[in-house]
Amino acid sequence: MSAAVATGTQYLWFISRGSGLVLLALLSLVFVLGVATRTGSATRRWPRFAVAELHRTLSLFAVAFLGLHVVTAILDPFVSIGWAATAVPFMSPYRTAAIGLGTLAVDLGAAVLLTSLVRRRLGHRVWRAVHWLAYLALPVAFIHAIRAGTDLGVWWVAALIWGSAAAVLTAVLARLLSTARNPAAPTALEPGPRIDAGPKPQEVHSR
Repeated sequence: MSAAVATGTQYLWFISRGSGLVLLALLSLVFVLGVATRTGSATRRWPRFAVAELHRTLSLFAVAFLGLHVVTAILDPFVSIGWAATAVPFMSPYRTAAIGLGTLAVDLGAAVLLTSLVRRRLGHRVWRAVHWLAYLALPVAFIHAIRAGTDLGVWWVAALIWGSAAAVLTAVLARLLSTARNPAAPTALEPGPRIDAGPKPQEVHSR
């Protein structure tokens, strides 16, 4: 009986860790797609709206994996995290710093997601200002993934974490280069300035 219970709790840990790693990869991909959409550097095979839609769809998948990751971590009897630690950073008695960073990343990501859902009501400037939190949430999430787990020595876990980090870093550098090359140019999601092409034909004839 005890062996069965131990096996069941092991499954909870595996699900929690596995969902956390998938979540990290999803968030990295969402970030890369977001930068590609903003800078207009997405592949030409896909229309711009398709990349933006994929960005939003994967964000919803990330929310689902986040819920699974948090619930299984709390239900795992071998660790003591507590429900309060899922909302307030550094409240967990188990690996306080590592779990606290994960909670902080969740809070920052939640701010980005919620403001995206009500973007039309907030306005573009407020939404964009809050959206910059994604640049802070991901590094915090990476530190959480490294410090909270004990399986960084497993090659595929290390490859997933560092590969995701490399993809995000590449996207950040691409964004910085795009801004440096043409800081006045509108991004892919922002309309450019209106260009007056001159008087209309009927206006010419009426003069």
